[in-house]
Amino acid sequence: MDAIKRFLQDSPETALFLCLALGYAIGKIRIWKLSLGGVAGTLIVAIFVGMAGHIVLNDQVKNIAFALFIFTLGFVSGPTFFASLNRKSLKYGTFTVIEVVSILAITAAATVIMKLDPGTASGLMAGGATESAAVGTATDAIAKLDRPANEISALQANVGTAYSISYICGLIVIVLLSSQVFPLIMRINLRDEAEKLWQKMGGGADSANEVPAAPDLVGRAFQVQRVAGKTIGAVTASLGGHLTVERMVRGGKPVTVTDDVVLQAGDQVLVVGLRSAMVPAEDAIGTEIVPTAGLETSLETDQVVLDHRQTKSTTIDEFDKQLGKGLFLTGVVREDKELPLRPGTVVQRGDTVQLTGSKSDLAKYIPGLGYRLDPSVKADIIYIALGVALGFIIGKIVIPVGSIPMTLGTGGGCLLTGLLFGWFRSKNPKIGQYAPAAAEVIKTLGLSVFIAVVGLTSGPQAVSLVAKFGFGLPIAGVLMTAIPACISLLVAWKIMKLPAPLALGAITGQQCSTPGITAVQQVAGNATPLMSYTIVYALSNVALPLMGPITVAMTEALS
Repeated sequence: MDAIKRFLQDSPETALFLCLALGYAIGKIRIWKLSLGGVAGTLIVAIFVGMAGHIVLNDQVKNIAFALFIFTLGFVSGPTFFASLNRKSLKYGTFTVIEVVSILAITAAATVIMKLDPGTASGLMAGGATESAAVGTATDAIAKLDRPANEISALQANVGTAYSISYICGLIVIVLLSSQVFPLIMRINLRDEAEKLWQKMGGGADSANEVPAAPDLVGRAFQVQRVAGKTIGAVTASLGGHLTVERMVRGGKPVTVTDDVVLQAGDQVLVVGLRSAMVPAEDAIGTEIVPTAGLETSLETDQVVLDHRQTKSTTIDEFDKQLGKGLFLTGVVREDKELPLRPGTVVQRGDTVQLTGSKSDLAKYIPGLGYRLDPSVKADIIYIALGVALGFIIGKIVIPVGSIPMTLGTGGGCLLTGLLFGWFRSKNPKIGQYAPAAAEVIKTLGLSVFIAVVGLTSGPQAVSLVAKFGFGLPIAGVLMTAIPACISLLVAWKIMKLPAPLALGAITGQQCSTPGITAVQQVAGNATPLMSYTIVYALSNVALPLMGPITVAMTEALS
């Protein structure tokens, strides 16, 4: 063991990546409906490794990792965040306000009662709110306090330890409350309520238990028999307007397809559309045939981010009507969550929609909707690096408020520039490409590396902190999660009269709890809770990280 300890001390980078590997492995272990997740698993492993031996990593590793994470978080959230600032969506901001006010009040009470230091109080707040980003902003704010260097290090270590304790409590509480306890209190069957809402949004009863990744888009070839003498436009209109004729062959030769082309008996046509709309096509047009060489074609799929030209939120049903003929909406993603493709589902600026159609149709209509994500470009490093650098600069600005130095720090500065750069990118699609997959990797790796460094630093102080506060921290962590959740349930259920799936989705969204919304969806049986979760998540994802420096300043004043 001494040899292993010496090796890890001499090679801290090895310790870092071992913590990541073991942490994510532990995070995958599921007990009932609960799993810690990779970030919390990494923190716990890192704390124990840190307790075993004093392992020192350069602070710049932690700062750079957190800056990349928080900038990317803001960049991805920017378009959706600003799009949510409208009359209809802002009512859901009530839940974010409840969360912010509640956790600050509980933290203040815990600070006075338990005599918490700024580090422990900030970690308690971040863990109870299940917001990992607040660990970074709080740690950064502590570094600006007018205290000796050794005391600063101890306080920063307390952030990670307190966070790990309260996070586990908060994770368990939000999953149990949102998926099990609250439906019992409301005296409802969540699956039945979700099915009713699904049908109200346009989903059939047979689809209530499904969350399709995309509609079942198909192409079939027919020989014209029953519609001879009619135009192509008239035929597709009679079939509901949800099908399109992509190719046509007459006498063995291809014919250019337009709405005013009159069909003749024996013509062969390739029809593309959703399977549900395709079912009556054979009875209406004629016998289905195997496509000949002249009917062969391929459709392309593009990811399109709706930009400022999509000025108002609209439903999928209305959005479909705005699409050019021959284009099909086959997916909607918001904040990395795929939304249900129901007629009543709301789409808004900042959403990424998946459109399927011919190359020419896509090229013609996409510019009027937003900007196409270029699959060949993963990240515009120039744009991203400038944003991070500007965030570091803004984070160094300090404004004294009495004896307390108020500053956004690295976290707040990079979050602000991330939001602005992401929003600016949505209005200027020719610059700043940041592919969702690339952004997810940077965001996850940045946060995980930061958390691992925090845990390795916190290890030596973990035992003394737990011994000092005992069961006080877990109890406070439970209250930090339960109180705002209960208040929000009352507001959503009794005052706002939200349907149960939307109420529970909003409650998990105010804590940015992915395990929480996953558990609610599993019980609901469909994706209806995501409709409110994504809006509240976008707002809380910006507000909660800012609570780090505010908690440090508040606790410093109270102590």
